[in-house]
Amino acid sequence: MTHRPRWAGPLESVALLTVVRVPAAGTTSTRGVLPWAPLVGLALGGVAAGVGVLGAHLVSPLTGAVAALAVLAWLTRALHLDGLADTADGLGPLRGRERALQVMHQGDVGPFGVVTLVLALLLQAAAGAALLAADGGWLALWTAVVVARLAMARTGLPGTPTAEGSSLGQAVAGTVSAPWLAGWGLLVVGGAAATGWAAGGPGTAAALGGAAVAGLLAAELVHARATARLGGVTGDVMGAMGEAAATVVLLVAAASVP
Repeated sequence: MTHRPRWAGPLESVALLTVVRVPAAGTTSTRGVLPWAPLVGLALGGVAAGVGVLGAHLVSPLTGAVAALAVLAWLTRALHLDGLADTADGLGPLRGRERALQVMHQGDVGPFGVVTLVLALLLQAAAGAALLAADGGWLALWTAVVVARLAMARTGLPGTPTAEGSSLGQAVAGTVSAPWLAGWGLLVVGGAAATGWAAGGPGTAAALGGAAVAGLLAAELVHARATARLGGVTGDVMGAMGEAAATVVLLVAAASVP
């Protein structure tokens, strides 16, 4: 039995979910990818929020929001955006399960994927700009990135079905325990509310906490749709769940942050 170093899990998550180079221990397995995805989200979210604030200060809130999205796409190799586009192509048109999975496995992006991707990025940029123009709104950008990875981690719960032919889905199946996910959930939602309270008082706390919960619910809708249509999750579906969660967090926060 191969011994896994103590920090193999976080390294495995960083190796798959970012462009950061890690020691060899982080490339030999995928078992730590989903359990530690929220931790990776904390780091990515901090960078994206920092870039957003800098861009808003130097140029404009819209520039900051677009810069944050661009840096995030680069740091993640646009992996989740690609998953969103592929999932939209698979789930959008009225086609059977086998054909939907075949379309998702292809390298090109169809019209459903293009439209979904463009609209999602436009919504994220518009909401991000509104948040960067508000006091403490930058916390919502950070929260959105973390919630997206928490939503993805949910697919690793035992009993979560995996779509036929999904090598990543099969590799990470059952790697996340319910108590572990619940702990991360409390930490993320509670942390969003606590930092919101510190930055803007009870109104901001309620807005960020509610936005985090709304994002997780949006990801659940994507998961339910994919399970019904595809028979389970794939790597693309994980990415789509993350992007759906992030988009809804930003929209709800932009509408509710005082």
